[in-house]
Amino acid sequence: MSDTIVKGFSEADQVREFPLGRFEIVHLSGVSLGRATYQPGWKWSVHNAPSAGTALCHAPHTGLVLSGRAVVAYEDGRVVDLLPGEAFQISSVPHDSWVVGDQPYVSLHVLTPPPS
Repeated sequence: MSDTIVKGFSEADQVREFPLGRFEIVHLSGVSLGRATYQPGWKWSVHNAPSAGTALCHAPHTGLVLSGRAVVAYEDGRVVDLLPGEAFQISSVPHDSWVVGDQPYVSLHVLTPPPS
């Protein structure tokens, strides 16, 4: 078995598509990475809440903003800007998020390990 794995998001193991957005997942040895691409006008509470069945997102997120700008607004009133080059860790406290401006927002996410 090779100790080197190279896999592009164009050959993702899983792709989730929703209005104004796409989330691609690649599984590597011991880790999964996700690439989120959200178009201008995307908002979690509008475009993802119907399929999630909750008004706000409850999932934690750890990653890096690659391009574009987004905002995370927690249920408790805290608001966080996500800018290119910034690493982020969003807690599971209920939150909404949306793209700011006229450029797509792209971020890389560190996910739980793939199933064995």
